[in-house]
Amino acid sequence: MSQRTDRDAIEAVYRTESGRVLATLIRLLGSFDLAEEALHDAFMAAADQWPRDGTPANPRAWLVSAGRFKAIDRLRRRARLDAAGDDIAMQIEAAAEPPEDPAAIADDQLRLIFTCCHPALSPDAQVALTLREVCGLTTEEIARAFLTATPTIAQRIVRAKAKIRDARIPYEVPEKDALPDRLDAVLRVVYLVFNEGYAASGGDKFIRADLSAEAIRLGRLLVELLPDAEALGLLALMLLQDSRRNARLSSEGDIVLLADQDRGLWNRGEIDEGITLAARAMRAREIGAYALQAAIAAAHATATTDAATDWRRIVALYDLLMHADPSPIVALNRAVAVAMRDGPAAGLAAIDALMADGTLDDFHLAHSARADLLRRLLRVAEARAAYERAAALAIHPAERRFYDRRRAQLSG
Repeated sequence: MSQRTDRDAIEAVYRTESGRVLATLIRLLGSFDLAEEALHDAFMAAADQWPRDGTPANPRAWLVSAGRFKAIDRLRRRARLDAAGDDIAMQIEAAAEPPEDPAAIADDQLRLIFTCCHPALSPDAQVALTLREVCGLTTEEIARAFLTATPTIAQRIVRAKAKIRDARIPYEVPEKDALPDRLDAVLRVVYLVFNEGYAASGGDKFIRADLSAEAIRLGRLLVELLPDAEALGLLALMLLQDSRRNARLSSEGDIVLLADQDRGLWNRGEIDEGITLAARAMRAREIGAYALQAAIAAAHATATTDAATDWRRIVALYDLLMHADPSPIVALNRAVAVAMRDGPAAGLAAIDALMADGTLDDFHLAHSARADLLRRLLRVAEARAAYERAAALAIHPAERRFYDRRRAQLSG
C-alpha cells in the first residue's frame, strides 16, 4: 500500500470515527482537554503503526485503547512535576476497559451531547462546545457558521470546558423525568449542525453531506432514547431536507432552486421515512415547531411537480408555526408561501412589511426572495438591485454565483 493510500485510509477513519472515539475518551479520562490530546496521540500512533502492521479489525476500539494508554503515559510524565498526575493516571488505569459494544459507544455520545448542552452553560456556549466536541468542527468553521470572530469562539469553548470542570457537571444522560427540560437545547444544537451541512457557511463545498449525516445520526440516537414528538419532528425534517441533496446543485456546482430540481434525483427512502415520522409527530397532543416544519417539508416532498404543490396547506402550516415559534425567518418563509398561493404582489407586500424595521436587512435570503418577486412583477431595475444586495451579503461563493447569474439574466 502506498504512503498516499495509507494516509487516505487513516483520514477516512478519522472522519467516521473520531467523534465516537473522543466521546468514549472523555468518559474514560474525565477531561475534555486530556481526551483531545489522547485522540491526537492515538491517530499519530495509527499513522505510525497501521501502514506497517495493517489496519486493525476494529479501528475504533484500537484508537480508544491507544488513546487511553497514551493519556496514562502523558499523566505519568507530568507526575514528575505534579504528584496529583500519578494519582489520576492510576485511577484511569484502574477504570474499566473501553467498550467495544456499539450501543455502549452510542451511549457515550449521548452523554457527551447532554453534557455539552447542560443548562449551566449559556446557549452560545452549548452550541459552540457541541459543534467542537461532538461534531468535530474546527474553531474557524464554527466562527464562520455564526459570523463570529474565531478568538471569541475559542474563548467561549474554553470557558464552557472550565465551567463543566469547576461545577463538576456530570458526564451522563439525564434521568427520564429530567429529559424533556434538557431536550430543547440538544435538538436546537443538532439542527444547527444539520443546517451547516445543508448550506455551509464557508469552505469549498456548499453542501457538507458529512455534517448532515452526523446530525441525522444524532437525531436517530435521540429518538431511540426519547421518542418525543419534537425529536421525531426534527429527525423527519432533516431526512426530508436531506432527501433533495442530489438535486440541489448542478453538475457545475451551481445552486438549483426547489422549483427547478429534478425530482427523480430525490431520495425516496428518506422521503418515505420522513413522511412517516412527520405524521407521528403531528399526532402528538402538543405540536411543536420541528413537527410543523417537518409537515411543511412533507408537503413539498409529496408534490410530484412544483405546480402540484399544495401552497394553501403550506401557508396554513406556517400560520401554526408562527404561533409555535414566531421569528422573522418563519415570517419570511410564510411570505414566500403566500406569494405562491396569492401571487407575487401579495408576497412582496408581506416581505416589505417585514423588512420595514430593518430586522432582515442583513439577511441575504430576504433580499433574494424580494428580488425574485420583483422579477416576476417585471420590476427589473428593482430586482437587479435586490439581487446585488443579496450577493453582497451572501457568504458562500455558490450563493454569490447564483445571485450574480440571476442579475445577469435580468440584464440580458
